[in-house]
Amino acid sequence: MKPIYFLIFIAAITIFFIVELFSPFLKAIFVALLLAVATNSLTIFLENRLKSRTISSIIMTITLGAIFFIPVMYCIFSLANFFNHVDQQALIKGFDNIKFWVENISDDFLFLKEQLNQILAKVNAGEVVQKMLSLGAYLGKNSATFMIDMVMILIFFFFFTLYSNGLSTYVKELLPIKNDDSITLFYESSNVMTVVLYSVLVTAIFEGFLFGFFLTFYKYDGLLLGVLYGFASLVPVIGGVIMWVPIVIYEGTTGSITNAIVIAIYSILMISIFADTFAKPVIIKYINQKIVKTPTKVNEILIFFAIVAGLSTFGFWGMIIGPAMVTFFISIMHLLKTYTEDYKEDISYYKKDIS
Repeated sequence: MKPIYFLIFIAAITIFFIVELFSPFLKAIFVALLLAVATNSLTIFLENRLKSRTISSIIMTITLGAIFFIPVMYCIFSLANFFNHVDQQALIKGFDNIKFWVENISDDFLFLKEQLNQILAKVNAGEVVQKMLSLGAYLGKNSATFMIDMVMILIFFFFFTLYSNGLSTYVKELLPIKNDDSITLFYESSNVMTVVLYSVLVTAIFEGFLFGFFLTFYKYDGLLLGVLYGFASLVPVIGGVIMWVPIVIYEGTTGSITNAIVIAIYSILMISIFADTFAKPVIIKYINQKIVKTPTKVNEILIFFAIVAGLSTFGFWGMIIGPAMVTFFISIMHLLKTYTEDYKEDISYYKKDIS
């Protein structure tokens, strides 16, 4: 047996046991690695300005924690506190108000009235209250788990960022392809992930600010609703709807029809149309041209399905894992196409030489 085959065999066995050893942290490691790759350009920018890799890595880690950790934990604790102190009688009374409002809908909208009555007939207000209370307990119970996961992601992210140059060089040397091709593979994936991550974050923060700031004028917790809207906007197509529609219904059933109409119009025109339809492409274009080293063309439909699949399969962090897996696969296919074309050219030259 050749030494190389023996070493590959031993390495495969070792990798298997390493995966088993670190299995509880694999998701955190994978997410941290993707975040480090996606933020690599910004890290290099800070390093060039600060002349220190350590300081730039610390700043990036703190920034990442401020963007993800603090808002998520604020939402979890706020919602857990809300559900644990929910007024059951007020909820039942609100449900009765909705039924009364539906019953008084004009017969000109008979079809809508019948459909709403069928839906309300299947809703048990008491069960809804109990589920809300159990949801509060669930959030409180799992907040500690999420906090641990987030801390582990930040720790791994810091070390991946700090030693990114050495790690990337080592991996490139291990790959059985040309050095230029390995660099291309890395930068194509990194550029697309950077565009996706930055555009998603900037859009979510922008839309969350627009929604939360506006609702503070109606005595709502603007910070909480803004953060929730930002996370909801990560869900393509229907993201923002799941936030503003319940608030519009609540305002309508409590007698504030004018408030409900204004909130609905603002959410549709200012956020859904202006921010999501016009501002988001501008944000993507700016990031693509000004931040990433090599501009890349992002197929929004493909990214849409990647985010949806990622969220449904991996949960919250699927918004990063999904697009990363898809873009990495596409980069490999492009590289494979290049190698296939080179192989065909070599075969044709070889046949000519024989003839």
